Amino acid sequence: MENWQDHFWKLRLHQCKDALEKNNFEVHLVDTAEAARAVFFETIRPAVPFTTASWADSMSLHATGILEELKRQPEVELIETFAPGIPRETLIERRRQALLVDLFLTGSNAVTESGQLVNLDMVGNRVGALTFGPRTVVLVIGRNKLVKDVAEGMQRIRNYAAPLNAIRHSGWKTPCRKTSFCHDCRSPDRICNTWTITEKSYPKQRIKIILVNQDLGL
Repeated sequence: MENWQDHFWKLRLHQCKDALEKNNFEVHLVDTAEAARAVFFETIRPAVPFTTASWADSMSLHATGILEELKRQPEVELIETFAPGIPRETLIERRRQALLVDLFLTGSNAVTESGQLVNLDMVGNRVGALTFGPRTVVLVIGRNKLVKDVAEGMQRIRNYAAPLNAIRHSGWKTPCRKTSFCHDCRSPDRICNTWTITEKSYPKQRIKIILVNQDLGL
């Protein structure tokens, strides 16, 4: 018999999938991170020709193993924007270049029941690519990112996801690292700088979403 908790979330995710598709997103619903990887390589990739790709920081994306497999494919030119030991100025320039790739991969901070994406960025490369630039964007979103509406999504990000993200980066000096609460700070390391609310995918199905019936990321 199906796990009752998984069944609960599957019902919620099916409703979210329908809402997202009405908003012109392409949506795939899977049970696990491993299944998300399979959907990407077996369904999305054959339908989306690309020779260049890049990605933004996303624990959900990393959980699927998609990036590791892409790195083993020499026909794909990957723009690495998180390489250790590389000067920050170089990484920022690479992130600018990544806005013109064929394929961009990342996650989302929140997705609403009515099919909107809610995101908050430090640098802006993730939300920039989500909004315009790369020909195709693929998002991996776990069930824990589902919220009632934009207001709840913003609350979740500001007081949960953002402080956790600051805490996991030991080099940053923000008040939320010490308290776990948002202080609307003025720290030079502030990670909450640019909000985006994506109401619909334009062009239609440019943004492709893999909804996963697992808790993934922050």
